[in-house]
Amino acid sequence: MTTYLLAGGGTAGHVNPLLAVADGLRARDAAATVLVLGTREGLEARLVPLRGYELLIVDKVPFPRRPNSAALSFPGRFRRAIAQVRAHIREHKVDVVVGFGGYASAPAYVAARREGVPFVVHEANAKPGLANVLGARRAAGIGVAFEGTPLKGSRIVGMPLRREIVDLDRDATRAEAAEYFGLDAARPTLLVFGGSLGAQRLNEAFGGSWRDVLDAGWQLIHVTGERSELADPEVPGYSLRRYVDRMDLAFSLADLIVSRAGAATVSEVSALGIPAVYVPYAVGNGEQALNAASAVRAGAAVLIPDGEFTADRVRTEVVPLLGDQTRIAQMADAAASVGTRTGTENVIAMIDEALAR
Repeated sequence: MTTYLLAGGGTAGHVNPLLAVADGLRARDAAATVLVLGTREGLEARLVPLRGYELLIVDKVPFPRRPNSAALSFPGRFRRAIAQVRAHIREHKVDVVVGFGGYASAPAYVAARREGVPFVVHEANAKPGLANVLGARRAAGIGVAFEGTPLKGSRIVGMPLRREIVDLDRDATRAEAAEYFGLDAARPTLLVFGGSLGAQRLNEAFGGSWRDVLDAGWQLIHVTGERSELADPEVPGYSLRRYVDRMDLAFSLADLIVSRAGAATVSEVSALGIPAVYVPYAVGNGEQALNAASAVRAGAAVLIPDGEFTADRVRTEVVPLLGDQTRIAQMADAAASVGTRTGTENVIAMIDEALAR
């Protein structure tokens, strides 16, 4: 019986692919032991037990970004975190460690190496995080979601995705989706969303241009986020929602998407073969623009910088695209060529290879 230790967390970007792989391992071999390593503070502390996995705790030890008191205490705190993981590996007789980035991964990689246990790295973003950059130097296998991710020795495996996305038959569920949103299944639909909290830039742009979308003969699903105060005009063909817990149905009805470019979003949209206009979030190190780059190069998506995305830009660039069905069809074909629904299986194959070696 194999014991797997999956390390990662902090944000949904780390936790969701980890859980997809955990589910895949459990579905393949019910006798296997699948454990998760995370911190008390991260999203994993809530989501992992809810999914039915045991969460092993490691201290949260951020890498220091500047010389201060935290930097002075870092070496000792990091050694303690490594010792915690080594104890978990020994107690549970772990056979392989799989890291997905985040605070738990860095000590997990070091602990695995010192215990003589093979470890595998999965990087979800086109710009890798520091934990995975360090771990990749000694990893038995390195998988990345996007072409061009700068991790030496890596291979493209795609993103492990939620089963409701992997198994989604958009054509079969389109009528159900139309009923769910109060729209017409026979008419083309634009889906706009900015993540669970919404995106003010997208909300402002479509708050001033939704009528142009409808005038172009399209319907609009606009997921604003729960904090948005954008008023609902309550007109036929425009479904404004603060939050949607059935994004699979939103994807089923979408013929074009306008969204941020988080790694999971780009991976899901491409896997489903939906053309997109990405407006990367401007805060951070530019990772969202890099996440979208391969889809843009393939002709599957258009990228508009956040600072340039206004109601006027919707009218001059997005609305004309709505009227070009040939280009939209070409973009959809390109999206299918860069996306994959087999990310989970690809990561598991990489784990198997590490165990075999």
